[in-house]
Amino acid sequence: MVRILYIEDNEDNIYMVSRRLHRKGYEVLVARDGTEGLAQAKAQVPDLILMDLGLPVLDGWEVTRQLRQAPETAAIPIVALSAHAMPEDRERALAAGCNDFIAKPTDFPHLLDRIKALLRAKT
Repeated sequence: MVRILYIEDNEDNIYMVSRRLHRKGYEVLVARDGTEGLAQAKAQVPDLILMDLGLPVLDGWEVTRQLRQAPETAAIPIVALSAHAMPEDRERALAAGCNDFIAKPTDFPHLLDRIKALLRAKT
């Protein structure tokens, strides 16, 4: 089963996205702040990470940079999910190491397409 780590601090988003991913057959791990997300990514080594950028404790940009520097997590695909929807926010997320950027509110079919494409590219 494909394991996705969802790093998000908004409980409504966690409920909606993780529940829909479960129904599609994914195992979803949840971290509610950047520090917890970084620790879970290193301990669990998921197949893909969904990363909110506006996280408490350690923001998503910094978490992504640290994940890219660690050998055990450097190759994990990371999709930024953010309400920061300006073109420079996308550029900043990609520069930090995210593989893709999706603005919130999340179009779930589009998110699923991106997840599938990144997982195919990983294999």
